[in-house]
Amino acid sequence: MNKKINVLQFICPTGFYGAERWVLALAKHLDTSEINCELAVTMEPEQQELELVKEYNKLGLPSHIVPMKNKFDLSAINRLVGLVKKNNIHIIHTHGYKSDIIGVLAAKKAGIKCIVTPHGFENAKDIKLRTFIWLGCQAMKFGHYVVPLSQQLLADCKRMGVKSSKTVYIQNGVDLSEVEQTVFPVRENPQEKRIGFVGQMISRKNIFDLLDVFNSVHAKHPNTRLILLGDGDARIELEKYAQTLKSHSHIEFLGFRDDRLSLLKSFDLFAMTSTLEGIPRCLMEAAAANIPVAAYDIPGIDQIIKHNDTGLLATLGDKKTLEAQWEIILFNSKEAARLASNAKEYVYQHYSANRMAEEYSSLFKTCLGQT
Repeated sequence: MNKKINVLQFICPTGFYGAERWVLALAKHLDTSEINCELAVTMEPEQQELELVKEYNKLGLPSHIVPMKNKFDLSAINRLVGLVKKNNIHIIHTHGYKSDIIGVLAAKKAGIKCIVTPHGFENAKDIKLRTFIWLGCQAMKFGHYVVPLSQQLLADCKRMGVKSSKTVYIQNGVDLSEVEQTVFPVRENPQEKRIGFVGQMISRKNIFDLLDVFNSVHAKHPNTRLILLGDGDARIELEKYAQTLKSHSHIEFLGFRDDRLSLLKSFDLFAMTSTLEGIPRCLMEAAAANIPVAAYDIPGIDQIIKHNDTGLLATLGDKKTLEAQWEIILFNSKEAARLASNAKEYVYQHYSANRMAEEYSSLFKTCLGQT
């Protein structure tokens, strides 16, 4: 008889965004009679109480804090080893560059298995961050399995030197029940067209293009508004740039919001201008919420949005085409409804968290030789 598997989800949270919500969705849908799924997060001195921990605790699952004196406190490895041994953990499951470095080394030191799930690669310009990302990618190679969220990430991992024998592809999933249970909000101005974005405000999200496209659309259609949900290193610079635009009074930076899904359901259009993605959770949620999408055509996004079928895609950097696509979705209700309906059906068929959890459960068993 196979014994219950103790898995430790390990992440160094930067907020409560795609990777953090992904960890929560996986834990929520695993069969607790087979898998005991615990959470460990790092906590640096300046960090506030973590939303991920609060939400994880609501599931009735164990969570642990791994204190860090600073961003690069490698003594966290020994703290994680102690946590692993105390709680009889069989597998560490890591998410993100820092967690990959710490988690892989801790697993090796503790003599247990490590599974790495890349959620996306950052095309950062900062040399320190690029070096850190490089170290994370090197650590990834020493995991027992590397499990990317998209076909493009799978190709990227192999290009980085991860052996094919170590890679397993499990398609991304989203907790659709969250979207289903969210009530559609009452809008103060139903005639106003709302364009929305949800996600981290970091360089690869390329939000400057989003602001430029909105500014052009707003010049022709004044009864439009851009709503930006999320936070990140680029937010201050983005807010300063937005103030230089003629449309600035119709641009709102709302930061992190607990009512994110309710606000998402108030959008007439979900827009993305990213230059690099895995498979964006926010994009799957938008589709599940029946919100039409227009975005740049890049790997990851193209796994959900098929041009003129489940949404509209423009060539990366082609702001004029994207602008025209926004206008189609905003002012052609029949076409917007068709695209949204197709995307919702596609996401429900291919990207459920239940299916993802079942595949991860099988992988955990394989990793421990139980299959």
